[in-house]
Amino acid sequence: MENLIFTKENKIGILTFNRPESKNSLDAKTYDELFELIPQIDKDEDVRVLIITGAGDSFCAGINLSFAASLKDASPAWMRWFIKKVQVTFSFEKMRQPVISAVRGHAVGNGCDIAVASDFIIASETAKFAMAYTTLGLVPDAGGTYRLTKLIGPSKAKELILTGERIDAKRAYEIGMVTKVVPDDKLMDEAMVLATKLAKRAPLALSMSKAAIDNALSGNFCINQDLELYMQGVCIPSHDATEAVISFLEKRDGNFIGK
Repeated sequence: MENLIFTKENKIGILTFNRPESKNSLDAKTYDELFELIPQIDKDEDVRVLIITGAGDSFCAGINLSFAASLKDASPAWMRWFIKKVQVTFSFEKMRQPVISAVRGHAVGNGCDIAVASDFIIASETAKFAMAYTTLGLVPDAGGTYRLTKLIGPSKAKELILTGERIDAKRAYEIGMVTKVVPDDKLMDEAMVLATKLAKRAPLALSMSKAAIDNALSGNFCINQDLELYMQGVCIPSHDATEAVISFLEKRDGNFIGK
């Protein structure tokens, strides 16, 4: 990996966009590396929580405009293939781990898509969010219309997507887009506090709860009840559920193994 850095610490994975000279904009190589890395993280049992962040003063400024310009001669068939690749790459809600985006500076276009595809957004006071597609004569192409509408409702989603307006961290928090706003120098500390809390929970219960919540937004109540019933049937006899009771009675942290 050249444009991404991936490290692991105490069951927490940290994925860092590492093109600070271009505000971590996404070029062909970065998309390829994401496409390769994300499935690997999803399968890694040593990673219970994933934090996504950017090197330097920005999270991710979206697609690199020089790379975007090079796509003008691409065939429609190739573009459909490329967009599908982008959509798979940004399917963070389908990962079994909770995903936290730690955002400072620009989160624009595909960068904003990445953030809203996460389960939590911890934003620095310097964060700026923009679904800037219409300013380039484009539409969101990485699930942004669905995810942003789900997150903040159709009226606010239309406002941000149709105008391409850039909003600051305070405004993003006010409309429910961001989980928490923190001082810039506390960004990773706060992301690690949340990640550490989540990493101490039983992984099987975390992944199933995350999936059930996401299903609730697209399914119906009866289907979700059946899903909860099935998931609880898996969790109750698991090692982790037994360990949770024993560790509580023994007044110690649980030794969870995800089974």
